[in-house]
Amino acid sequence: MTRDRAFDIAVTGMSGRFPGAATVAELWSAVTAGQVLTTRLGREDLAGVPADLLDDPDYVPARGWLADADRFDHELFRFSGRDAELMDPQHRLMLEVAWTALEDAGQGPLRDGPVTGVYASDSGSGYLRAMLASGPLDPQTLDHAIHGTEPDFIASLISYKLDLTGPAIGVRTACSSSLVGLHLAVQALLNGDCDQALVVAAGIDFPQAGHLHIPGGIQSASGACRPFDAGADGVLAGSGVACVVLRRLADALAGGVEPHGVVLATAINNDGAAKAGYYAPSISGQEAVIRAAVAAADVDASSIGYLETHGTGTKVGDPIEWSAASDAYRALGAAPGQIAIGALKANTGHLDAAAGLGALIKALLVVREGVVPPVAGFTSLNPLLETDGSPLFVPAGEEPWTGPEPRRAAISSFGIGGTNAHVLVEQPPRPHVLRSVPRAHGSVLLLSAGDAAALDRASARLGDHVVAEAPDLADVAFTLAEGRAVLPHRLAVHARTPTELATRLASGDVARGHAAGPASAVFLFPGQGSQHPGMALPFAAALPGFTDALEDTLAAFAPPIAARIARALTEETFPAATLASTELAQPALFALEFAVTTALAELGVTPVALAGHSLGEITAATVSGVLDLPAAARLVTARGRAMQACPPGAMVALDCAEATALELIASWGHRLEVAAVNAPHACVLAGSLAEVDAFTTWLDGRVRAKVLRTSHAFHSELIAPALPALEAELAAAVLRPPALPFALGTTGALAEPGAAVDPGEFVRQARQPVRFGAALAAVTARFPSATLVEVGPGSTLTAAAAAADLTAVPLSPGRAAPADAVLAALGELWTCGLPVDTSALCVPGRLIHLPGYQFHGRRWLAPEAAAAQPAVEAVRQAEAEPATTDPSGLLSSLWAELLGHHAPGADDDFFELGGDSMLITQLARRVHQELGVRVSLRGMLAARTLGGQITHVRDLLTTAA
Repeated sequence: MTRDRAFDIAVTGMSGRFPGAATVAELWSAVTAGQVLTTRLGREDLAGVPADLLDDPDYVPARGWLADADRFDHELFRFSGRDAELMDPQHRLMLEVAWTALEDAGQGPLRDGPVTGVYASDSGSGYLRAMLASGPLDPQTLDHAIHGTEPDFIASLISYKLDLTGPAIGVRTACSSSLVGLHLAVQALLNGDCDQALVVAAGIDFPQAGHLHIPGGIQSASGACRPFDAGADGVLAGSGVACVVLRRLADALAGGVEPHGVVLATAINNDGAAKAGYYAPSISGQEAVIRAAVAAADVDASSIGYLETHGTGTKVGDPIEWSAASDAYRALGAAPGQIAIGALKANTGHLDAAAGLGALIKALLVVREGVVPPVAGFTSLNPLLETDGSPLFVPAGEEPWTGPEPRRAAISSFGIGGTNAHVLVEQPPRPHVLRSVPRAHGSVLLLSAGDAAALDRASARLGDHVVAEAPDLADVAFTLAEGRAVLPHRLAVHARTPTELATRLASGDVARGHAAGPASAVFLFPGQGSQHPGMALPFAAALPGFTDALEDTLAAFAPPIAARIARALTEETFPAATLASTELAQPALFALEFAVTTALAELGVTPVALAGHSLGEITAATVSGVLDLPAAARLVTARGRAMQACPPGAMVALDCAEATALELIASWGHRLEVAAVNAPHACVLAGSLAEVDAFTTWLDGRVRAKVLRTSHAFHSELIAPALPALEAELAAAVLRPPALPFALGTTGALAEPGAAVDPGEFVRQARQPVRFGAALAAVTARFPSATLVEVGPGSTLTAAAAAADLTAVPLSPGRAAPADAVLAALGELWTCGLPVDTSALCVPGRLIHLPGYQFHGRRWLAPEAAAAQPAVEAVRQAEAEPATTDPSGLLSSLWAELLGHHAPGADDDFFELGGDSMLITQLARRVHQELGVRVSLRGMLAARTLGGQITHVRDLLTTAA
């Protein structure tokens, strides 16, 4: 019978940092290679550990060391430096891995997305204890420190900093905390409390140091964690942080990234009193939780091929876990030798509250990749493990999956005190999503970061990733646009292939910008001379909504001219000479500019001010609302027709100031007029063909000159015959006050919103010089931080802005520009901070897993924590107190201290007074410290009573003497 998958949960994102492995990918590489990632620490690594502790022969200077645990990118998360240094390193790194896990899930933080819950677990704060050990903190500092270190606050802090609105719950059940958090998150998803859940956990000691081995205790004497091995002698601490993102499977498959795997079921319980002591594990409790998880998953135990164990490597814990799992899975139908086991602690050490999530991530990779890793450092099976008929086996090395299909695995995590968790996972389903249809001219890819250095790191890593994985660039673009936070330092790059993308990223052939806050734009509209056949095609290919906007704009023209405009704009083979005629060029340019402006508005980009050159001033006035579209269409049609009827003429551009140009005209002695002043050292002269030709010959290199390709001497007396037609057309037009400021071509001054506009302006601006340089000065003085955007074909106005030491972005830099120029320009506008709808810059595609944010913040250490010295574990008697070889007084005082019973009698039982295995190991250690004799833990357990223990210790002292 087919399983009901309605209760299955997809793991859509994961992230983590582990000893010797800064990423999940690095961890998987190390695990499959069987690498032991724990570290033997030198004295230089153990600063702050008291010298007498380091010199103790039982001190073991080893652990799973987490590199850069003290770094934190505080500015990205909007923390002050003081807040950052008072925050527990666990909480800092939980914020960072939560960020990258959400990115991995295609649901970057700080943007609209599913209602997301947070289930957070951390270990006890050694950082807070260190600060308090330095002396009393003032009330304000203490309040800051508590909020930055206590477990009550981290889930809500993550929700606040990442803008997540689902439940935010702290979960603490010791070593099983994070798998219990996973269970709660799964239940929340199934109950509808949230649509996405983030489970995050950290286990990072402060300081990261070794441990004091207690004979008979659970910590390793050798400094190696060897689960299920004949040489196992205890657990070894490790530091790490991990996070997974969950969604209901149906939701993930409908529109999310391809899952890393599927959670089939989770179960939790507690041992209760059915065990030897509070700290002891229970076979019955562990077996019960396994049975519950398998039942909830509605699968046969015969379908399980892998078990990621709790695997502490202790003499008591390993046999109990092996027996419980063997009994449960055998009873449920698993065959002998069916289930390979793993133990992440052999690689990394015990990650405490993060151990369960680390184990989950490893198991997910096993079923996703179909590879069974070895147990690191394993030599031979612990002889205490019952292997006859057991479904469990320890893999000898890295092996391909040979178990049942589909690949399924189980994960166990057991907490001190008896809270047990068991999880069943399955390999991810094969995606049934259609491939993206890439743009014909490639994709624009958008990256952002909190600072320039982080952007560089992200750029380099993305380049490496696309070369190694060769993903569909349309999917990459879609994921970056839709699944990442939008941050102030930005990069946009256009590419057609992964190789081209990597090359451009490496060479810096990209658009970069810094959007410090909301940005604004000033639109610049070019005039006649920038036109070319097919000039609408780049916009139609890259600018969403442009085609519809152009159709609406053309509908305002009379049908005959509208049809000619449409052909000129959309056919590259349209005769250039025909389009060069004024009667067609001017309406065509206006229609293009107005349609582009309309489409940009739909994309989210609207101007704060407008400036146009000659004909472009009419576009500016129309966009500002002075003219409605039908009136503007009639005006530009009449303007083009009337100017076409004027006598032919020519124009020449000079690289000099207006005053110099006038001096040159006067020196030459013939009649030419200044037609435009585009920049401080850029102007245009106009006159008859013969005059312009003769003038350029006379110049003979005095200034740089270029004869423009134009049919008329615009803005000169040769245009005067066209003015009556303009006056007649404007007499019938209704002019409204502008809604946006726009520059007047005759003066460069701004027509202010609400002010009346003289119809004569549009007559005078056809005859008088274009004061575009003054217009640029006016709009940039009013809006100094605005981005100038040339809206139309070509980059003539961009060049004028550059000549005035201004920066402008041309949307389509000309006929010779690549077909993807508009798309690249839109990306550049995004880097400037303009509110471009990024979804429109890429085709609909798949969300895919891409490298996450490249954190590399500075190191943080609160002065209060730096000043503290870790307390020596043993409480020593005063040095002046004479040593004694009589154990009775010492044991009586130690019983009183450890048990809180101030007058123990010789017949009192240690365990009946509340003692347990943890306390008796402390008792044995203290006796050794005070009397210098190694005390047998088994002997102390057997003696039980105060009198019996005194006799046992006295006998040891006598023997030692």
